[in-house]
Amino acid sequence: MLLDSIRTQLDSLSKSERKVALAVLAAPSATVSQNITALARSAQVSEPTVVRFCRTLGYDGWHEFKLKLAQGLALALPGASEQPAQDDLAADLVNKICSRSINTLLDLRNNLKPELIQKALDILSRANKIEFYGQGTSGFVAADAQHKFFRSGVPTVAYTDPAIHAIAAALLREGDALVAISQRGNNPSLTRSAKLARRGGAEVIVLAPSGTPLADMASLLIPIDLVFATDPYTPISARLAYLVVIDVLAVGLALQRGPEFRKKMQNAQKALQEFDLQFDSFIG
Repeated sequence: MLLDSIRTQLDSLSKSERKVALAVLAAPSATVSQNITALARSAQVSEPTVVRFCRTLGYDGWHEFKLKLAQGLALALPGASEQPAQDDLAADLVNKICSRSINTLLDLRNNLKPELIQKALDILSRANKIEFYGQGTSGFVAADAQHKFFRSGVPTVAYTDPAIHAIAAALLREGDALVAISQRGNNPSLTRSAKLARRGGAEVIVLAPSGTPLADMASLLIPIDLVFATDPYTPISARLAYLVVIDVLAVGLALQRGPEFRKKMQNAQKALQEFDLQFDSFIG
């Protein structure tokens, strides 16, 4: 939710903006019920500083920020912030893990800007080829993206090895598109490859937290600002958010390419199903 995004960006805020952030984190419900003057007084800053804080987080101003905070608090599910414990029963695990994942996706839905998705679709629809780069957990997301996008009719590949995607990035040219994926945004290998791709003239779409080195290399950033706690299970729900964004882009590209293309995709799916049936009867 929005509070997680604020915690993630604390270190990148100015001294005065950090005061506002800490005041919001200390009393989020009170922040929703008060006006900008009260928050400024509580944080011991000026009202323009509160506005700057809101804009730094990507909102037009105080009223939009306050609305998003209220929505996040209203949608938050019980148990989402609780860490799995050694003595948890199966029912506890179901509640905690599912609630955390649902909250992550609700937060994504509330903060994902449609205009950025449309810009990404415009880039992808005119690309000569599309490459996906990711490492570690993000490498699985890149591989999933390649699986979904290769049916778009555009040459598509995924690279998860830093040496390989560095070479591939250096070969990208104007008209090509790179989608760089990182849950933390500070991977030096991915950042270097994104820089190489930009240098060659390729469009670079970045799925990563805002204010990170990789985000700075983007020609188009789709910010995914999620909190990373010490809890080792957090990346499970975080990965879901990235997979959903990939799904949105894949479906959007298919729709944008028109009914004739969708018919080709349906024919390809039908052929695959027929192959599966023939294979099942062969081994049966």
